[in-house]
Amino acid sequence: MTRLTKRELLVGSAALAGASIAMPAVLRAQAVVLRWADGQPMTHPSPQSAVKASAEVKDKTGGRIDIQTFPAGQLGSSRDMVESVASGALTMVTEGAAQLGQFVPQLSIIEAPYLWRDAAHMARALKSPLIDELNKALVEKRGMRVIGVNYYGVRHLTSGKRPINSVEDMKGFKLRVPEVDTFRAMAEAWGARPTPLNFSELYLALSQGAVDGQENPLPTIQSAKLAEVQKYLVLTAHIITPRLVIVNEAAWSKLSEADRALVRAAIDTAATWQDNEIITQENGLAESLGKSGMIVVKPDLESFRKPVLASLPAKFESKWGKGLWERIEAL
Repeated sequence: MTRLTKRELLVGSAALAGASIAMPAVLRAQAVVLRWADGQPMTHPSPQSAVKASAEVKDKTGGRIDIQTFPAGQLGSSRDMVESVASGALTMVTEGAAQLGQFVPQLSIIEAPYLWRDAAHMARALKSPLIDELNKALVEKRGMRVIGVNYYGVRHLTSGKRPINSVEDMKGFKLRVPEVDTFRAMAEAWGARPTPLNFSELYLALSQGAVDGQENPLPTIQSAKLAEVQKYLVLTAHIITPRLVIVNEAAWSKLSEADRALVRAAIDTAATWQDNEIITQENGLAESLGKSGMIVVKPDLESFRKPVLASLPAKFESKWGKGLWERIEAL
């Protein structure tokens, strides 16, 4: 066994002490850094809630766990960010359930059009054993885990040049949709021309007329300033969307059970704030967007609903699993 002389021990201790003084407190505590991405701009409640959760975790751990947030698609497209979490290059992302269908097909049903009766129905389902089953498949197949659920809002259409009063007006309409198969199928059922685009490209595409319109919840339309490049707000209410907070399973497993509970609690607290904020915004945004210059249209809702329900559930039954749609409807 190698023995240190007293002089060597003193010199080594002095060096360590000097280094300790020089290093920031967070580094001395060997902070665990978790990187959390989101495609939404900082004007939207979603990345704002991530900042709130991060601050709570940092405060309660004395900086020992440092959650760094990256809004506005800084770390890539929706698909890029989800794939980065799967590979471990990124720790966490907040993303729509349909985007995760590329990894676990059943998950995309959570964001299917006309599935949810209302936000309460969605919340009830996502607190049921259903989410545990879907989560188990996500962990086993792709090494990711759902650790939070946020209410994103009710999705509506916007149009740049013409009013949309019924589904008949959608024929040939170039509709921007997320890069997701269920959204494309919905647009096709309406007779529209689905144009998949990443969200970060949407404003420019609308301003240049590359697409005729898009669909998103009111707070997203507001935060992304889409009223500047869209004339008509069409209240179709075709999808009630949850967004999921996904974490890399290997990174999550490295945290102690107590730390995982603390992070979850902070995410849940921030999610409650976000849910309330989204609902508050939704309650007044249609009127507000109307006052800002958009023309608000209340279309024939059944004309939109009927062709989608006539085709989409059957088309995706093999992907989602037989009987899953009916099981969710019954909750």
